[in-house]
Amino acid sequence: MACAATARPGTLPETHPETLMARFTGTERYVASRDLEVAVNAAVTLQRPLLVKGEPGTGKTMLAHEVADALGMPLIEWHIKSTTRAQQGLYEYDAVSRLRDGQLGDERVHDIANYIVRGKLWDAFEAEQPTVVLIDEIDKADIEFPNDLLLELDRMQFFVYETRKTVVARHRPVVIITSNNEKELPDAFLRRCFFHYIRFPERETMERIVATHFPDIKPSLAREALTMFFQVREVPGLKKKPATSELLDWLRLLMAEDLSPEDLRSKDVALPPLYGALLKNEQDVHLFERLAFLSRRKQQQ
Repeated sequence: MACAATARPGTLPETHPETLMARFTGTERYVASRDLEVAVNAAVTLQRPLLVKGEPGTGKTMLAHEVADALGMPLIEWHIKSTTRAQQGLYEYDAVSRLRDGQLGDERVHDIANYIVRGKLWDAFEAEQPTVVLIDEIDKADIEFPNDLLLELDRMQFFVYETRKTVVARHRPVVIITSNNEKELPDAFLRRCFFHYIRFPERETMERIVATHFPDIKPSLAREALTMFFQVREVPGLKKKPATSELLDWLRLLMAEDLSPEDLRSKDVALPPLYGALLKNEQDVHLFERLAFLSRRKQQQ
């Protein structure tokens, strides 16, 4: 695979004019708060990565999909694991394949560029049009991972040592980075980002989210389900509070089973109907069972 043509080091790509003019205001599928809209547009204007934190299930990853859709850009996703290295986002040199091909007499071994495997950031830098790059759950990686990308994300270029060439982004991508706060990120990295924390939606916003995803849901069922959902979240001692994604799964099941608001209000069961969509921890299930038992015993006294 041929490497990108060299470019003058220090020559930074500008954000495409159409990108700067476009404004993110949410989409038909994604209800964005005013603060989130401002954050996305500010990051685009400042030409800085947008670092998004928030509870799991609050739509951080989906945000990148919707920004790409709203701005009419391709999305390049880089999902981070505990073993992911920053270098993998740029490129990797496949020395093993080159050694094997050399032993087999393959002519490709004479061009080292044939063994350079492009990473997600290289794909974004080489794209014919501006892209949205999602670096998902950056806090899963080693603590040095963010620092190892500082220069590349700041200058939008990197050096390929094997070919002695510099790859410079044709267009500055819109970079969205998500974190679940599993570990603190370095200060030097944070200084180069525009930060936004997605707060858990209040009831009014959640009603809009439900209406967006389930336009045909019965209003009475939606009201009762939301009431129960927020009651579940407020239970003291809950190890994992259900998030927006759990609510949407639960509503989908309630509608599929054709359950009524009365089914949700039933006092004969300790747990919400189809509770497996809301409670994802056995300790939380036992907590609800104990609370229901104590409530029944109190009523009998």
